[in-house]
Amino acid sequence: MTGIRPFLFLAARPEIEAVGPEYESVRRAMGLDADRLEHVRLDVESLPSVDLAAYAGVVVGGSPYNVTTPDEHKHPVQRRVEDDLARVAEAALDGGRPLLFTCYGIGVLTRLLGGEVGTRYGEDAAAVEITLTDAGVDDPLTSVLPRTFQALVGHKEATERLPEGAVLLASSAACPVQVYRVGGSSVYATQFHPEVTAHDFVARANVYRHHGYFPASELRAVSERLAAASVAEPQRLLRRFAEFADA
Repeated sequence: MTGIRPFLFLAARPEIEAVGPEYESVRRAMGLDADRLEHVRLDVESLPSVDLAAYAGVVVGGSPYNVTTPDEHKHPVQRRVEDDLARVAEAALDGGRPLLFTCYGIGVLTRLLGGEVGTRYGEDAAAVEITLTDAGVDDPLTSVLPRTFQALVGHKEATERLPEGAVLLASSAACPVQVYRVGGSSVYATQFHPEVTAHDFVARANVYRHHGYFPASELRAVSERLAAASVAEPQRLLRRFAEFADA
C-alpha cells in the first residue's frame, strides 16, 4: 500500500483473552484492513519513541489500569505504559497528528494536561445515553453522531475537571465528561467505548467479571442487559476518525 500511511493502535490490556478482540473491534469500526492498523501492546513492549509522521493517526485502547491508583501501588508496567502514552500525546500535540484516547486513556491525557481525575463519576458496565454539547455538534469528529445516542461504558474513574483549554464535546447524566478535544488540536479523548458492539462488550464483561466493574454474581444479568443494548452509533466515531486522519 505504497503512499498510504498505516494507523497505529496502542493496547494496554494484560488480559490476553481481551487483546485480540479489542484490536478486531477497533479495526472493524475504523473500516480498515489489518495491514493498515498496526498493533502494539504497551503492556508487553516499551515504546521509547515513535515517529507519528509515519502514521495517519493513532488510537489508544482501554485497560483495567486506573490512573487514580497511588503511584507507589502501581505496577511498574502500568507506570511505564503511562509514561509511553504521555510521550505519544505530547508528540501528537507538538506535531498536529490525529490521536484518539479511549476509556482508560482519557484519564492519562487529563492528568498529563493538568486536569483532574477521580472516582466520583464512575459508571457500571451498561449502555448509557450520551448527549453532544453545542461544540460537539459542530466538531469535525463528533458531528457525525446524533445529538443523543447510546454508548457502552464501564469505568471506575473519570475526568472531574477538564484540562485548561479542553473543549467538552459530550456528556452523560452520570459522567459529565464523555468526550473532549484538546483545544484546537486533533487530539481527542472518549470515556465511553466507541469500538464495541453489544456482543463484543458481553465477551469483555466475561473477561473482567472479577475486576470490580460489577458484582461477579451478576454476570448473567449484566450480560443480558448489555446484549439488549442498541449501540451502533459510537462506532461511527472511529470510522470518522479514520476518514478525518486520512484527509
